[in-house]
Amino acid sequence: MSYVSPKDFTTKMIDAGEAKVFMATRDTLIRAFMAGAILALAAAFAVTVTVQTGQPLLGALLFPVGFCLLYLLGFDLLTGVFTLVPLALFDKRPGVTVRGMLRNWGLVFTGNFLGAFTVALMMAVIFTYGFAMPPNEVGQAIGTIGEGRTVGYAEYGAAGMLTLFLRGVLCNWMVSTGVVAAMMSTSVSGKVIGMWMPVMVFFYMGFEHSIVNMFLFPSGLLLGGDFSVGDYLIWNEIPTVLGNLVGGVTFVGLTLYATHARTAAPRNAAVLPVLAVPADTTTADTTPVTADTTTVGAR
Repeated sequence: MSYVSPKDFTTKMIDAGEAKVFMATRDTLIRAFMAGAILALAAAFAVTVTVQTGQPLLGALLFPVGFCLLYLLGFDLLTGVFTLVPLALFDKRPGVTVRGMLRNWGLVFTGNFLGAFTVALMMAVIFTYGFAMPPNEVGQAIGTIGEGRTVGYAEYGAAGMLTLFLRGVLCNWMVSTGVVAAMMSTSVSGKVIGMWMPVMVFFYMGFEHSIVNMFLFPSGLLLGGDFSVGDYLIWNEIPTVLGNLVGGVTFVGLTLYATHARTAAPRNAAVLPVLAVPADTTTADTTPVTADTTTVGAR
């Protein structure tokens, strides 16, 4: 069986978080860069499919290909380390500290951004033929996404900020569920199936993913979107990062850790008194039982 039980894959989650804390700076940055770049390409692919077919569900259905590839290649997303690394701290693994956790998060954030921005720049060149012409319809769509999900939130003030934050929470609830689902199986096909479903949900529902946004919003700015860097940071990236952190740690990491790695004491079974049932003398069979001497003797 390729299925891994919750108790076992929760241990794998803690081990993975510990390994990421002690990973070399060079390796952490390279893995994060590649993760950001691959996810950005997947986002560009999904937007292209959506624009050209007019079917958002088809774009969402195909987007997880990038997530699956980067996971199988061992690359790291900020959303994933938000969920896994704190578990090693909660489990009091030797040498794992808050400083080490923050170092990992900072390096992964930097690598993800550099990878996503590199792809954003490349795609902006492609969409405009080296900025020699206005962006094509896919480029225009990306610019519109950037406007709607920055100044679009700002129009509603605090309500818009709350909506943005909760979309970030729900996003990493789904994405981190995909990360964990990949640990439920020892086969490549099982890992891919487990990852595909929750990632598709987040993309189709329009939840806010900090790394995808590292591609979409710089692309939008490069392609003439009507919003500023400040709009992007205040009305998207920063609240999205915080929402992703809360969603991954609270609804995925801690829940699994609490109930599978550090389970509560089992509840004692209730001991019920045994009630004596009086004999029914009126219906009792008082016929004496006699031995079958013929059979007994034969033995």
